[in-house]
Amino acid sequence: MDDALMKPEIMALTADHMQAAAGIRRVALWQRLPWLPDLHTPEQEEQYWRMHLLPDCSILGAAMGNQLVGVIAYGDNWIEQLYVLPGFQGMGIGSSLLGCAKEEMNEIRLWTFRRNAGARSFYERHGFTAEKETDGADNEEREPDVLYHWRRLPERTLRLQPSGG
Repeated sequence: MDDALMKPEIMALTADHMQAAAGIRRVALWQRLPWLPDLHTPEQEEQYWRMHLLPDCSILGAAMGNQLVGVIAYGDNWIEQLYVLPGFQGMGIGSSLLGCAKEEMNEIRLWTFRRNAGARSFYERHGFTAEKETDGADNEEREPDVLYHWRRLPERTLRLQPSGG
């Protein structure tokens, strides 16, 4: 298979993409965590992306052909959303999207549900460490969650020591 067909195109998303972005979140989240309560309609979720995330975050999408298959919303040292459609997971799409955010921020925090072992493993592979666990009382779903943190390491500079003489 042609490698160009396997590599996603990463692009900035606009208001026209918010329905698709919300749909990716919905499909990916409930495939991974089917026990979560379904608290919002697809229309309400689209409005959240359009009215809250779009004005306040950078939102990037990953497309394969003409299909949006992954999405990330980030800013202010937080990742608000990162989802990849189940059939496209494990192909480096989430890593590519996360890499874009890491290029722009020196420090990142994010929440994920404690029982989402796949997400936790993904973030830990990318250098995030668990900072705090909660019982879920402060999130809509009432699902225990974990706060993750990543910080860019300072670049090391090599200094040549003058030779003694």
